Order: sequence, then structure tokens, then C-alpha cells
Amino acid sequence: MTATAFEPGTDHAAAAVLEVAERLHSIGPEWVVFFREVLGVDGIVRRTFNTPDALIRFECTPHYARIREMLDDLRERERERPAERATQRVVTVRMPSSLHETLKAEADQMQVSINALCISKLMKLIDGEGRRELTASGTPRADKAAQAD
Repeated sequence: MTATAFEPGTDHAAAAVLEVAERLHSIGPEWVVFFREVLGVDGIVRRTFNTPDALIRFECTPHYARIREMLDDLRERERERPAERATQRVVTVRMPSSLHETLKAEADQMQVSINALCISKLMKLIDGEGRRELTASGTPRADKAAQAD
């Protein structure tokens, strides 16, 4: 049997995996993304070298060593990069467990986190019709503060 380009345990498979990793590395993703796509449970390394023996053999190659270097490089870049994200705040919301389960199911169906879903819903409420409905249903907090003076 001749080796195919992606047959585990071959130099061709190792070279192909390294090529994919190098292309991803050149984009400069966050190290977590690189790890997930290349070395993670569902990454190309484990999909290609899908037996314990094949994986161990691959981890002893210069191809694997180069992938680890790329991962280290991305981690170092992230440490040197100033934080680009806006400061985040945490708000705790108490809700009935039935509402939480409903939000969880909706988030799962949409393949997003509950946090992302809730932020989306809050932003939608604040925009357009939702804002008018909110202010019509009760006195806004700012008006209550003004009335207290």
C-alpha cells in the first residue's frame, strides 16, 4: 500500500498538517484559536493522527516542534499586544429557572453563548420599538431620580 497525502504516520501527512498550521499562523489569530484548530481535540492534528500511536509518532517529529513554536509565538504576541478590548462590567440578573432554561435552549439552538444572546436581546430592546415599549410600561429610572428632587 502506498502512502497518501493524509495517511497517518507518513511524512506527507505531517507536512500537510504543518502547511495548514503555517497558513493559519500567518493570519495571526489569537493563540487559543490556533490551538483549537490545530492541536485541539477536533483540530487537524488529532483528525489526521487519530490513533494514540500515530499521534505519539507525530509528536516526535520536527513538524510538531515547529507547530509548538508557532503556538509559543502567538502566545508571546498576545502578551506583548496591548488590550484592544473594551473594559467589561458584570451585571447579575436574577430570573426564574424556567426563563434561564428557555434562554439556554435558544442560545444552544443559535449556537451562541447565553451571554451573547442576552446582550443581543438587551441591545434590541434599547433600539427602536423596544425602547418605546420599555418607557411606556413604567417610569424610567432617570425620571424617578428627577422626581425625587
